[in-house]
Amino acid sequence: MCGIIGYVGSECVAPILIEGLKRLEYRGYDSAGVAFVEPGRILRFRYAGKVRRLEEHIAPRNDTATLGIGHTRWATHGPPTEENAHPHVDCHERIALVHNGIIDNYGVLKERLLEAGHTFRSQTDSEVLAHLIESHFAGDLVDAVRAAVSEADGAFALAVVSADTPDRIVVARRGSPLVVGRGETGAYACSDIPALLGRVSEVKFLHDDEVAELTKDGLRIVNLAGTEQIRHSHKVAADPVAIQKGGYEHFMLKEIHEQARSVGETLREKVAASTRTLHLPDIATMDLTHVDKIYLVACGTAYHATLTAEYLWEETLPVPVQAMIASEFRVRAPHITRNTVVVAVSQSGETIDTLMAVRRARQRGARVIAVVNNEQSAIDRESDASVYTRAGIEIGVAATKTFTAQVAALGLLGLTLSTALGRSFDPVELDRLATLPSLITETLRLEPMIRSLAKRHHAVSDMLFLARGVLFPIALEGALKLKEISYIHAEGYPAGEMKHGPIALIDENTPVVCLTSKGVAYEKVLANMEEVKARNGILIALTDQPDDPTVQRIADEVLAVPHIGGVARPILFAIPLQLLAYHIAVCRNTDIDQPRNLAKTVTVE
Repeated sequence: MCGIIGYVGSECVAPILIEGLKRLEYRGYDSAGVAFVEPGRILRFRYAGKVRRLEEHIAPRNDTATLGIGHTRWATHGPPTEENAHPHVDCHERIALVHNGIIDNYGVLKERLLEAGHTFRSQTDSEVLAHLIESHFAGDLVDAVRAAVSEADGAFALAVVSADTPDRIVVARRGSPLVVGRGETGAYACSDIPALLGRVSEVKFLHDDEVAELTKDGLRIVNLAGTEQIRHSHKVAADPVAIQKGGYEHFMLKEIHEQARSVGETLREKVAASTRTLHLPDIATMDLTHVDKIYLVACGTAYHATLTAEYLWEETLPVPVQAMIASEFRVRAPHITRNTVVVAVSQSGETIDTLMAVRRARQRGARVIAVVNNEQSAIDRESDASVYTRAGIEIGVAATKTFTAQVAALGLLGLTLSTALGRSFDPVELDRLATLPSLITETLRLEPMIRSLAKRHHAVSDMLFLARGVLFPIALEGALKLKEISYIHAEGYPAGEMKHGPIALIDENTPVVCLTSKGVAYEKVLANMEEVKARNGILIALTDQPDDPTVQRIADEVLAVPHIGGVARPILFAIPLQLLAYHIAVCRNTDIDQPRNLAKTVTVE
């Protein structure tokens, strides 16, 4: 959520900030703003709405400032108005800051500052930090920021500038991601690496409760006590082309079509082609002899990946496996001991509820395995071992290629854990996975049929997705995708539960997508499909048995995927549902890559 960009160097800062904010739009936001440091003053521009509105007001100007900060805000405290947009300033407009996160004790701090005579202009918790830094400022901006954030509770990533120290930016983090890096013309700070592609070749990741000072000649990192911290640089692997649409109308469609590659690369590095053996080095070094319980924790789409893994793993692992929503894991009392393994799944590696679940698990003595797309993210750093998805940068807010890469990675992790716990697995599973990229390509050929189906059904107000077994989480994911980008009410249900409520919703205006596969309660799901048809529902069959006479007789629409078992099956069933959501959203003319109210990475509670 939200996005931060900062630059200090020899180039004009305005176009750098605008370009960076555009690259961060996928994080979700409802207002945008920048602050430039000019001789003797801070100049601000803030607007509710998209970055393009901000750009329209800045582009005609001939500003020569070479230091500034920018922000895209996702509203928490206060509505998305200009007065609540960042950057925020102190009483004398000599200090400006941008902030991601939530300050939990902002009410107490604000009351104290009001009593001291400070004047507030917004409803945000963020503005408190500007005044708090002002109250500590005595000429050294680093010291003032260190003192201020030491008093703040909650999560934050912030960038601060001052008219009285016009040659530097000071940034700090706790809980929310922040990276810094050096380029040819100066130093940068941002929330996420895509904003820096093409400008830096290496970055440094700030850890919690660290402060960095950026000047045109370099950067240094200190902790809250002021002790300098040595932080190794990490190469920026992605190419700027990765954040371009490449001829597709939307990033989401491009990313759907990248799944043969992203799943293939996720699998390829973990399976030795010559010997057909698994290669997960972090897991190989763990002593898993006495493991008695495994939890999988995640949020959103990643939770659906973990629920898929629960179904897959329970077939081979000799210990109980349970997928839990990370925010619920934190408030419940799960059985956790030194013999517990917690698998934390997050595309960004920064999802706040999943990170907090990791910390709780570690406090209770559990060992933690991360499944993340971003190396050196917080969850990666704080886990005992990591398994990486190789999906690359995903710009569309609705996760597609990262979901299928997570399912693939979790599938291999499950096989590895099975071996570590004394259970062998059928080597045919690796043969199936070797064919998966080509089967994904074959499945994508359904797109013209799905496009036509979307045109016929895009005006509905409700849709149901029914499945059983390992395909049930895919039904949940299909419903989520449709909700996220088309704003149609959709629900995923176990097909066997249909008579316990959802059947009341079915009529001639309700499309019902039924996922059916030979070997996954097939006859039972066919019976459920008959019940849908008996109530005049619009029946869409997503099946690997398209020639079944029953399917042909009762289904209004049939989408056929290749028949394959194991980990590959749920991945192939997920892809048509992604395409269905996408093309329905196209017909409804929604903002597909940046759906309303949503953010790519949720870094606030």
